[in-house]
Amino acid sequence: MKQPHIQCTKEDISKMVILPGDPARVDRVAKYLDEYTEIAYNREFKTIKGKYKGMDVTVTSTGIGGASACIALEELVACGAQCFIRIGSLGAYQEHIKIGDLIVAEGAVREDGASRMYISENYPAVANSEVLEVLKKKAEELEYTYYTGLVRSHDSFYIDNEDDVVRYWNKRGILGADMETATVMTLGRLRNVKVGSILNNVVVYESDVRDGINDYVDNGKMAEEGERREIILALESLYELNKK
Repeated sequence: MKQPHIQCTKEDISKMVILPGDPARVDRVAKYLDEYTEIAYNREFKTIKGKYKGMDVTVTSTGIGGASACIALEELVACGAQCFIRIGSLGAYQEHIKIGDLIVAEGAVREDGASRMYISENYPAVANSEVLEVLKKKAEELEYTYYTGLVRSHDSFYIDNEDDVVRYWNKRGILGADMETATVMTLGRLRNVKVGSILNNVVVYESDVRDGINDYVDNGKMAEEGERREIILALESLYELNKK
């Protein structure tokens, strides 16, 4: 049966899946595949299926935020997907994290709304331990600058007290913020699939969010390199996990 939002069937989807937010990032992942076919593109959900070093891999965009990310994950799981790595962007909450540095998330503060529709907020959002260890191992082998720790997932960039919120979490050691990691990690646990998250820092701590995002949209070289690295790290990690 074709899934209503991603417009895919079980035949279209691999066990190993990469989850970018931006549909345009799907095309950029495609450049690193040996071959690929576009399967579907409906709303924010663009899906391709291809091969990387002989491994079948699917790439599906989730759009912005947890609400659309959980739709994508649910429908991919229904199609037989078993292991997911999110590749996204992050705004740093710590001074030492530079543009293009990678965050391999151990877990996430659940300030998204979508995951709370499934289970109360005292249920933890944490990465699958096997995926996490492989991500760290491969990042070391590739000699990428990366940090591991907790991130925060939220639902809006433009709340009135944004600066206060950022400073609050800075003091508590949170590395940065995105909008989807908490959702996919929580739902992954509930659906008994493996989930990890790699985030490319595109906004330095205490910079203006709008300016930082605009710099990223303008294709700053350091952010581009960070995206390239998270794509390669995700592919290499899935390849390692697939061998197991």
